[in-house]
Amino acid sequence: MTESVSVPTNADNHANWRDYLELTKPKVVVVLMLTAVIGMFLSTPGWVPLDVLIFGSLGMAMAMGASAVVNHVMDQRIDALMERTLNRPVVSGKIDSKKALVFATLLSVASMVILDIFTNRLTAVLTFFGIVGYAFIYTMYLKRATPQNIVIGGLAGAIPPLLGWTAVTNEVHPHALLLVLIIFVWTPPHFWALAIHRRDDYAKAEIPMLPVTHGIPFTKTSILLYTILLLITTLLPYLTGMSGKLYLASALVLGIWFLVYALKLKYRPLPGTAMKTFGFSIVYLMLLFMMLLVDHYFFF
Repeated sequence: MTESVSVPTNADNHANWRDYLELTKPKVVVVLMLTAVIGMFLSTPGWVPLDVLIFGSLGMAMAMGASAVVNHVMDQRIDALMERTLNRPVVSGKIDSKKALVFATLLSVASMVILDIFTNRLTAVLTFFGIVGYAFIYTMYLKRATPQNIVIGGLAGAIPPLLGWTAVTNEVHPHALLLVLIIFVWTPPHFWALAIHRRDDYAKAEIPMLPVTHGIPFTKTSILLYTILLLITTLLPYLTGMSGKLYLASALVLGIWFLVYALKLKYRPLPGTAMKTFGFSIVYLMLLFMMLLVDHYFFF
């Protein structure tokens, strides 16, 4: 006797607000918004205007959520083959693809209107390109085209601090680009650690992630080299006068800590080392940006 799998025909009858919230990848958005909000505060020696903080944050968060929804829809065939994603709302049939895309469109339009009217047009335009970069260029093309997908596509996920900065100043400042560079360099070792753990899933889904195309040992070496590059990159805010000695000390401690994880993953791995490295990478980024903020207001 064989089991059959059926997809609900009236999908949205089984959906609730939590399912729509899940489509927006709220945990990812929280991390990105932390860097965006800190970008706002780093852009000014004083306090961020309350209207910019509220409407800028709302507009950016809605745009990030919209990109995530498109990702759910476009990746549903892949998600159905991977253990960690097979229960997502679109894959499981809780939410119909068309209604998910309508939801993404509403979020995108609302974010553009809010940013353009209540923040500034530069931030709205940059946010729009961020949506296009992640939801379409990365999700629809790069992810399936090259093992360097996360390196190239990582630029879209690196722009939140720039958006936060421009929301306050209405200009693209070199210091804001430094923040983008840090996240851009952080993204490959962060994501490749997860890709090592989920290597078989990506192979089954025929996604050319680095561990699939070049093997796990090569990926571990790449993580180690990128982690060294990240440590060097995070010194730039101090070297350019953007931040002070508290940040410098924090960047060195956090960078060496991350490097220890990368070395362990390369030379003394245990079954859970890849996921522990992935988990720490998130903590690392959050702490690094928070120390930038503390240094900016209290020790600069």
